[in-house]
Amino acid sequence: MKIARYRNGTGSMLGRVVGKQIFPLAGINDVQALIADWPKAASLPVDQRAAVPLADAKLLAPIMPRRNIFCVGWNYLPHFNESIGKREGQEVDLPDRPTFFTKLPTTVAGPYDDLPLHQAHTARLDWEVELAVVIGKQGRDIHPDHALEYVFGYTVANDISARDLQRAHGGQWFKGKSLDGTCPLGPIITTADELQDPQNLALSCRVNGQTMQDSHTRWQIFDVSRVITELSAGLTLLPGDIILTGTPDGIGNARNPPIYLRDGDTLESCVDGIGCMRNVMRANL
Repeated sequence: MKIARYRNGTGSMLGRVVGKQIFPLAGINDVQALIADWPKAASLPVDQRAAVPLADAKLLAPIMPRRNIFCVGWNYLPHFNESIGKREGQEVDLPDRPTFFTKLPTTVAGPYDDLPLHQAHTARLDWEVELAVVIGKQGRDIHPDHALEYVFGYTVANDISARDLQRAHGGQWFKGKSLDGTCPLGPIITTADELQDPQNLALSCRVNGQTMQDSHTRWQIFDVSRVITELSAGLTLLPGDIILTGTPDGIGNARNPPIYLRDGDTLESCVDGIGCMRNVMRANL
């Protein structure tokens, strides 16, 4: 099932995407409610008369997190290697376990929203396309053999990062990763029953039509199952939690010379089986 959240007057609706149309789901307005009623909700009837052309819909972020977004750093070896010497104040060996940090819920933006450059606070805003996991049921100390059973679905994310703030705040990542509007999500959620192998997905990022990142989730150091297992050790995951699973090589900060996002840049973030986001950077937001 492919799920979209879209603007409906002054509110929002949740719908099932079929082909080039969205069919509203009766009585369910957010993904948390859908998860709570899953899998029964998968068989809910759709109102054929209320279908909205996908091209005409104002798509919103498909899910709004109720607590911080969990993120994984350095989860593709080429990305770890390209960042040597530019690690925002940190010089470490390749970790033998996933490196976790979080982004605030206020970072979330829609898949086609204009995004703020935050020029008063950073001159080094960078892109990081990622596969995002949406958790579907509560769990702690989850065994890797059962980890994917806790996944509701997947979406696309871009972990936009202020590299200078990462360095300015002692090498920790939270501040540089948590500026408002720096985590577009979408355009849809593809449920786990339709996307059964998260390690078989190409992902890419383009800036002004130029491919900057082009990789595959099979190159993740820690696969989705391992990430869920490690994160849930002594820590309860809740339905609706979002986990960003890391970015591949090709970030702007690692280029020679470095390249950062500028006013008017178009940022496209894509993952197979889910779709592509398209965001424009704006200095006046």
